[in-house]
Amino acid sequence: MKATFWMAVVTIAALISAPLSHAADDNIGIFESILESSQSFDETTAALDAALAESSLQLHGSHVVRVPDDQHQAKVYVLTSPAYAEAAVNESARTVSAQILRIAVYTQGDAQTTFVNMANPVAHAMVFYAKSRNYDAMILAARSVADEMRNVVAALPGKALSEQQEPARKEKRYRKFNGDGPARMMAKFRTFKKSQLLIQTAPADQFDATVDSVAASLSASNVGDADDSAGWETIAKIRLRDDVVYIGVTNPYIEDKMIRINSRFRSDSKSELSPYPGVDHVAALPTEVLIIKEGKETRVLHYGQMWRMQLYFWDSGYRAFTANVGVPSTVANSIEDAVDNQ
Repeated sequence: MKATFWMAVVTIAALISAPLSHAADDNIGIFESILESSQSFDETTAALDAALAESSLQLHGSHVVRVPDDQHQAKVYVLTSPAYAEAAVNESARTVSAQILRIAVYTQGDAQTTFVNMANPVAHAMVFYAKSRNYDAMILAARSVADEMRNVVAALPGKALSEQQEPARKEKRYRKFNGDGPARMMAKFRTFKKSQLLIQTAPADQFDATVDSVAASLSASNVGDADDSAGWETIAKIRLRDDVVYIGVTNPYIEDKMIRINSRFRSDSKSELSPYPGVDHVAALPTEVLIIKEGKETRVLHYGQMWRMQLYFWDSGYRAFTANVGVPSTVANSIEDAVDNQ
């Protein structure tokens, strides 16, 4: 009953606020810059910690990102919104990634100025709710939580922003996202659902046991360095509903690769004192392992990493993808090895 009432409210609000929404031909960034801080990195993260504690958003984990050569500082926060989760209560368990909110704090430029951005909830909703009967209401719910994230960060000292960041796409493109340009063949022309790759299955009544087993296997994996893809650290384990658990993972290898890939061919903000402008893409972390109950089965899934890399890093350019064509399979194989390490 609550979900039905909420959806009705959201639908009415969507009709009222429709003229204020993004036009269909707007470019919408997968990331959005929301603050240029007037404080140091440590002061900004401390202020954000305090602001999140006072908000209705739920913080599930944070992680200090390992930037190559320690040339920048970066930290990512993993959050959810109870109101947004309530709006999505009747959506498929496979859409759970849209519910995971991320805010990143990082330093950039010769002065190593501290910035805050977010993984744009609206762009993600366009991808994951593309086939939903409640698409318009879910987009409005995503806009609402995006506003809440902006408002939390706007309370911090500095200049509040609302700037779309690359890679940016039109709504139509997000709704059928299967990769970009000629690199789509690298992602095998898969949409998000087809990019959710199966690692394990179990009977539906073994859902909780499977969650515990997967979490234990990931925790037991030995994490290497930036040259070693083995092992994964868990940033957040989130049970959003009785039929879906999200586990967000990272390791030094994926952090090093994602920042280097997006920095190599960029000229903006890149200099001797700021060699890795790709640090502004760390809100792509963590990568995901999903445990869902679907029909008579419990399924352990992860994402095809080429699909995921294109979603978050296409602005790196086609050359960057061809130069790192082996990275996605290395990451995917490492996740599977860690999960299967019973």
